[in-house]
Amino acid sequence: METLKLEVTEENIRKAGEIIRQGGLVAFPTETVYGLGANALDADAVKSVYEAKGRPSDNPMIVHIADTMQLADIVSEIPDALVPLIQAYWPGPITFILKKTDAVPLTTTGGLDTVGIRMPSNETARALIRASARPIAAPSANRSGLPSPTNYSDVLEDMDGRIDAVLLGENCSVGIESTVLDLTGEVPTILRPGYITKEMLEFTLKSEVRYDPALLMDPTDQEEQKDFHPKAPGMKYKHYSPKADVRIIEGDDAAAAKEMEELKQSLEREKKKVAVLDYSRDSKAAARDFFARLRELDRENVDVILVHALEDEGLGFSVMNRMLKSAGYNVIHV
Repeated sequence: METLKLEVTEENIRKAGEIIRQGGLVAFPTETVYGLGANALDADAVKSVYEAKGRPSDNPMIVHIADTMQLADIVSEIPDALVPLIQAYWPGPITFILKKTDAVPLTTTGGLDTVGIRMPSNETARALIRASARPIAAPSANRSGLPSPTNYSDVLEDMDGRIDAVLLGENCSVGIESTVLDLTGEVPTILRPGYITKEMLEFTLKSEVRYDPALLMDPTDQEEQKDFHPKAPGMKYKHYSPKADVRIIEGDDAAAAKEMEELKQSLEREKKKVAVLDYSRDSKAAARDFFARLRELDRENVDVILVHALEDEGLGFSVMNRMLKSAGYNVIHV
């Protein structure tokens, strides 16, 4: 299959929208990561996304919309909490888990009666959704398990020849996937942390917001994972992993820096090529940079990546969620 490389023009967005309507696959930029889009209401098209990514079929997809009017076709219940959250954060990097309508195939939701809905703030993404006249199901546009792409070059590295087209848009401004908030229970529950943090959501709702206990689940524990059915992407299976061995160094700045330097020297004596990632506790910079750096370091054939842990709250907690998964929870405490 030849993958079309489409500059972002009105004509090419119309062309990409037609590909979506015809059941094809288009990768496109969002503010979080690049998505791999298909018509969310076409089970066969969505199945093609799973196949292109090598993605397990019980890993649900997020449905992207461009206008709140589209909710009526996708969502069967609108909880009271949704209204202030939409007013505060849409369009933006947050996904809401809601009860689905029969129009949304179970293929899209991983067999669940709930669906994740998001309205991206990226203008190219919303223009594509409008051009397709369809809600677009879109996981990250990478091979399953690898770091999510935050620029079109990384999309092409994984997807060239596997999908119909890539919109060659800008680099992603946020850099990690959206917050996923489940609104189907009594208490709003974060299934995947992201740029919109627990603290921000509690401020908006003036009420409690919980983390799902599965966020503390060890994804390498096969027995624990066996009967777990995720309600959102990123809750199950190995994620965000480069070829290199990633190790997280956790501790105060001075102790962590000393440990990383000593470990780097030790590994280099073993003829290992080592890279160090230290974002100086700057969580925003880490979010924008982390996935792209993992891919760059793989291209440089780095053997081991040492990462200084971020603070375990706010956006730092969200980025650490990705860092820990990329390292297979390999953490060195100092």
